[in-house]
Amino acid sequence: MTVPAVTLTSPIGPAHAPLLVLGPSLGTSTILWETVAPLLADRFRIVAWDLPGHGSSPAAVAGFSVGELADAVAEAVPAGHFFYAGVSLGGAAGLELMLRHPDRVRAAAIVASGAQLGEPAAWHERAAQVRAQSTSSLIIASAQRWFADGSVARHPELTGRLLHALQDADDQSYALCCEALARYDVRDRLAQIEAPVLALWGEHDGVAPREKAAEIASGTKRGDVEMVADAAHLPPAEQPEAVAAMLGDFFARVEGTADDTTGR
Repeated sequence: MTVPAVTLTSPIGPAHAPLLVLGPSLGTSTILWETVAPLLADRFRIVAWDLPGHGSSPAAVAGFSVGELADAVAEAVPAGHFFYAGVSLGGAAGLELMLRHPDRVRAAAIVASGAQLGEPAAWHERAAQVRAQSTSSLIIASAQRWFADGSVARHPELTGRLLHALQDADDQSYALCCEALARYDVRDRLAQIEAPVLALWGEHDGVAPREKAAEIASGTKRGDVEMVADAAHLPPAEQPEAVAAMLGDFFARVEGTADDTTGR
């Protein structure tokens, strides 16, 4: 195992605004957030990161854990505190960030994710499929998981680009991400998380349904849960305005209650 390399986008937003770091879902890239980011850029300095072998990040050279992925993000982000929002694997990395780097994360939104995701055998099967047949073999099934009815029609260009990002992802890096998720489970460590957490779930998400979000919200010390209506597994792409509003309100509450030990 080793800490992989991840690449950040160039920042947008006011230079002295609070930093907000955005994390991706497996098989996507920073384009997952490109509709949401401008809606928040008047209040935050925003950067997004790509998974190893996805988008602009270099391919992984060795296996890694979700915790080591979180370490990579902490190393890549400039020193200091930041807000965080991540989807699916990016959300799992957010939980690990709060566990491994509690002095860095002011608050985090964990989107369409969980403290544990899927079954290890299924992740190993998907890793083997990608190594044998490439990520192109996943496109139809991924589209069905990722998007609720109507999402593709509402955002045809963005959804198409996300599926191209999946096709363009490095096969070995994608497989290593699957194997990291097979080992990932922080359910028994949620109570150690001190920072405020917002667990968002998509109304039609079969990968990380409400129960996963509720587990995060109830397991952490300062957790809340909200549903993103008419979304499945990629709420920032499917319902960007709603997600931006939820994130903006959540982080504003955190800033407004910085001296309140309840976090609410």
